[in-house]
Amino acid sequence: MSRLSLLDLAFFIAESEASPKHVAGLHIHQVPKGVKGGGANFAKQLYEEFLTHTDVQAPFDQVINFVSPTLMPSWSTAESVDLAQHVFFHKMKAGQNDREALYALAADLHEPVLERSRPLWEVHVIAGLWDRQFAIYYKMHHAVADGITMTRWGVESLRTTPDDDTVTPVWTLDHTRRSGGSGGLKGKKRLDQAVAGTVWKQLTANSKRAVGIGRLTAMLALEAIKLTKNAIALPFMASRGTPFTGNATPGRQFATTAVPMARIDAIRKVSRATLNHVALTCLDGAMHRFLADEGIELDRPITIQMPVNLRREGEKNGGNKIGIILVDLSPPTDDAYVRLRNVGYSLRNVRTMIDAVAPEAVETYTILTGLLGQIAGMLKLADVVTPMGNTLVSNVPGPAKRLYIKGAPLLEMHPMSTLPATHLLNITLFSYAGTLYFGLIATDALPNLGRLAAYVEEEIATLEEAVGIS
Repeated sequence: MSRLSLLDLAFFIAESEASPKHVAGLHIHQVPKGVKGGGANFAKQLYEEFLTHTDVQAPFDQVINFVSPTLMPSWSTAESVDLAQHVFFHKMKAGQNDREALYALAADLHEPVLERSRPLWEVHVIAGLWDRQFAIYYKMHHAVADGITMTRWGVESLRTTPDDDTVTPVWTLDHTRRSGGSGGLKGKKRLDQAVAGTVWKQLTANSKRAVGIGRLTAMLALEAIKLTKNAIALPFMASRGTPFTGNATPGRQFATTAVPMARIDAIRKVSRATLNHVALTCLDGAMHRFLADEGIELDRPITIQMPVNLRREGEKNGGNKIGIILVDLSPPTDDAYVRLRNVGYSLRNVRTMIDAVAPEAVETYTILTGLLGQIAGMLKLADVVTPMGNTLVSNVPGPAKRLYIKGAPLLEMHPMSTLPATHLLNITLFSYAGTLYFGLIATDALPNLGRLAAYVEEEIATLEEAVGIS
């Protein structure tokens, strides 16, 4: 058995019916040309082939145990995994199979909490979509993997050429392998050396954590007394009264926007900005327009909670290695170019802060601030207290080249994240094959989610005009 990290455990502690803690991806495929019998038959046959791959590997065979000899929750290997409880088939009805209907089904699938008595994942094959397309919805508990890890595993199960029709479902690949061998020391290192190395690693980690927390606390103190500007946004200082925060409810809705990477790259080239700068500028403008429609005018920047990857280069273990920090976007402005510069300034300062402290300190900060937010959520105070931030925005890098499954090209990859108990909206950016996808997941209580998604694309055009791209 393996113990959970504190961050992984936090996802179980914070989970509720209104705030399930799983992440997901919605993949839309095109049935290969020349396939007879219709697209629905191809998807059904793929589903049936999935069920024949019964050699389930870790972590897809792991079950959570909340009572263990170590007194800490831990993972153990299931005696068996019944794929009928994890892999499902859906067929859309003719006339009710457009994009809106698919997103509604994905939102319904995203709503329920995963059953904890078995491994925490599901795969849903969805047949009968428009233009001979089908979709696959992948769902996994956040305690098992973060978005970056889940993306890597999914990519490993796909093919890079259409002529390779080998099917290797994601649950059949051993994702616990490490470079240089798997499992055990195999004579390469003596046991006493391994123990000494583990102890030293813990000591140095704790030392780095303490130093990092001290440095981070000093940065926050300087920000609080206004001796620095935008080093990092302070918690519980975001604007109240927006429709983005409140006590989460179980219902879910999903919307997307897709922007060609070429358009973003053109803006970057002219303005010397990064992808994050451009994407967050467009989100900032879209959210301000959305709020204006609702009769809300802010007198301070929108504050986002932004996950940052804390993995060191080459580190590919499962679980979670992320921190969540607060970032102020731009003060309200009608000038898209000014907004871009303000967002870039804020993100550069935050990047400097992250690089100046140990990852362990950022992880500790994430757990502590998350605990405060969780208490507010448990006490149903999200509608009355100042929110930690206005929304969550994360960016997960995806593959640059087209991928395939059984010859079927993967056309679109849409991210679907989780919602804290105190938020009604979460936005994830995902890049794939020359397109940047914006995945917006929200509760049913947030009005007009589709309009917010449409505003993101419109803000791209506004920013192009502002930087002189015709």
